[in-house]
Amino acid sequence: MSGWAQKRFWKEVSVAETGGGFAVELDGRRVKTPAKAPLMLPTRDMAAAIAAEWDAQTESVDPLAMPCTRSANAAIDKVTHQHSEVAAMLAEYGDSDLLCYRADAPVELTLRQAQEWDPALDWAAETLGARLQPRMGVLHQPQETAALAVLAERVRAMTPFQLAAFHDLVGISGSLILGFAAAHGWRSADEIWLLSRLDERWQEELWGTDEEAAAAAEVKRQEFLHAKRFFDFS
Repeated sequence: MSGWAQKRFWKEVSVAETGGGFAVELDGRRVKTPAKAPLMLPTRDMAAAIAAEWDAQTESVDPLAMPCTRSANAAIDKVTHQHSEVAAMLAEYGDSDLLCYRADAPVELTLRQAQEWDPALDWAAETLGARLQPRMGVLHQPQETAALAVLAERVRAMTPFQLAAFHDLVGISGSLILGFAAAHGWRSADEIWLLSRLDERWQEELWGTDEEAAAAAEVKRQEFLHAKRFFDFS
């Protein structure tokens, strides 16, 4: 959001419907992205959320308090122009998905991974039409090409706004399948976030919680929850 006014200069924030979607207006002037593109939004809910962020600003504009605005800017200024590259990068997660790399010991961790992660793989096979296979150990073992192609096609079909949110759902969780699970509402975003941290939770149970690590994890959790919310707005 570099180049934006640092001081609030507007009194009224409103949402305007246009032929191309929805715009946010400050005293009747439409907001633009940092790259000076029109901030044209696909749904009224997204526009309303962004308008609320602008309206909540006081004397100084705080970009960190405007996550929906930042995500919309990324969708318009970046993802729209690099859609194929972003989609391909995210699809690659499927070949090394977090859910597919299992510990071979201790047996308690192995059983927990199967108990918590297998249902997500089963859901993907049934709902997405792609079955990924779990592996023991950390060495890369390729997944079936046909399954990866199905998942890649689903990623490519997303709009720039969906893809901007999906980028964070996948990147933060480390799993293409969990990203899809969150986007499709398989379980709550908080439940899916916990699945992505199974190994970390196991370590915490054994050795206790590190405050610094816990604080960093909470930041990521909030980012994950925001990504799910923004995807739903899309």
